Amino acid sequence: MTVHIGCGAGFMGDRFDAALPILASMANRDGPRYLMYEVLAERTLAVAQQIRRGNPDAGYSPYLDHYIRPSLAEAKRLGVRIVSNLGAANPVGAAKCVREIADELGVKNLKVAAVTGDDLTAAMTPQEIAATPTMEGIGFEGRPIIAANVYLGARGIAAALATGADVVLVGRTTDSALALGPLIHEYGWAADDWDRLAAGTICGHLLECGGQVSGTYFADPGFKNVPDLARAGFPIAEVEADGSMTITKPEGTGGLVSRATVTEQLLYEMHDPAAYLVADCTSDITRVTLADDGSDRIRISGVRGHPAPPTLKATVCVDNGWMAEAEMTYAGPNALARAELAADVVRQRLGIIGLNEPARIDITGTGAVLDGGDTDRRRARALSTDGEYRLRVASMASDRNSAQAVADEVQSLYCSGPAAGGGYRFHVTPQIATASILIARERIEPHVKVIEC
Repeated sequence: MTVHIGCGAGFMGDRFDAALPILASMANRDGPRYLMYEVLAERTLAVAQQIRRGNPDAGYSPYLDHYIRPSLAEAKRLGVRIVSNLGAANPVGAAKCVREIADELGVKNLKVAAVTGDDLTAAMTPQEIAATPTMEGIGFEGRPIIAANVYLGARGIAAALATGADVVLVGRTTDSALALGPLIHEYGWAADDWDRLAAGTICGHLLECGGQVSGTYFADPGFKNVPDLARAGFPIAEVEADGSMTITKPEGTGGLVSRATVTEQLLYEMHDPAAYLVADCTSDITRVTLADDGSDRIRISGVRGHPAPPTLKATVCVDNGWMAEAEMTYAGPNALARAELAADVVRQRLGIIGLNEPARIDITGTGAVLDGGDTDRRRARALSTDGEYRLRVASMASDRNSAQAVADEVQSLYCSGPAAGGGYRFHVTPQIATASILIARERIEPHVKVIEC
């Protein structure tokens, strides 16, 4: 038996149609078949927590419908099971949303399961969380804690699949668990079968960024050429019971699966190749071998595993005030000088009205991306002072009114700044900052809630 796992998304906002070629390929494959969507990062979890603050019934990925609706009916018809962290801050809400989509599409006898238990506030008080040292990110002393979510492992997903669920929605798990969970379910790997658990973890790690392992983010024209990038096929893993696997992509799609693409993704965010820590195990890839196995097929073996770390990582979201972003464009003769004058005006005006919040002021087209400062501006001026330049002002503030005041000063440039400013746009948004802490794994227990339709 071979387990087939395809990945239809590598981040929130990835291509919405990438799963369709995967499902077409799955139709011709024997054995258990799965489709995973990996869309959750610390930033997107923070966004989800913001959404849930305004609506307790929301908080799952705002892109859930974009991914599930195009693939649900076909996946059910083929017997391909879907596993995803589209649940974000509200897996149960996500499961109910999938049920509603199924009803609208006329998909019958669909079982949807939500895995919960990642909400750390159910196991620890805000005071306990605040007293735990941060391992990365900001310090959050004195800031209101909005949410705290633990990285669960794959066992909850395996338990959800054991209920017969066609779709499993999770919140904060390790990305690799989206593949390891199905493998544990299908092969019955024991909780201390470290080599196989590590291999399944690496399988998930290779798939988690979607098309990155099949050539998309790998592409760099003239250095690393990738054919037909607009039609790149997202990856499929073929995994054996011993943990060895082959990474490939759907037939007839663009992109590239090679030892180079697999190596890049294998090393992605790999802090220690001999000890890659996740909730389920510790993976060692120092003896991994990659071998060509035909066109766009790379076989991976040699992953070794060790016991899981004694702690679990958790992401803590805290209130971080407000951010203002505002922009104005200057074009035509002497545009760069006018944009620079506008920047000086805004800088002075913020002082005049008593706003002491630090502001970043950039003129795009003169080094804002690389932040070369005066050197890049002098180089741009030497080339041309004409053309088109865009002023951007960004500032953090403790309250919304102060943030809005920054945006208002940019808007006032229409008639109170240099000539011919236009194209004003602004955003004033609440901000959430994140930090990571470590907690004893014994404090966390995943749970499964099943919804049938």
